[in-house]
Amino acid sequence: MAGSESYARIYEAVLRIPRGRVATYGQIAALAGLPGHARQVGYALHRTPDELAVPWQRVLNAKGEIALRADPIAAKHQRELLRGEGVRFRRNGTVELRKYGWNVVAEEEPDE
Repeated sequence: MAGSESYARIYEAVLRIPRGRVATYGQIAALAGLPGHARQVGYALHRTPDELAVPWQRVLNAKGEIALRADPIAAKHQRELLRGEGVRFRRNGTVELRKYGWNVVAEEEPDE
């Protein structure tokens, strides 16, 4: 598969997102060592092998929105999965990234 090494790094980054938190495509790209390649994250998630339990639903666009898809049922499914994890959507359909966004830096800071 083309990009399999970078896709593996993307999947590893997405697997780190805690339940009830979200990350942006750009954030995942940077964590995977692919800064500026947010679209590649989308491509990788679209091609995730069925046998991998990657929580793709936790990745949103930079505005905190579910990315547009050709299949509106997939967006509804993503929204339902996130709601099931406790993520709440504003009336305009966005997720408040300040509240639900994953802070990887805080996660990696050592306990004192």
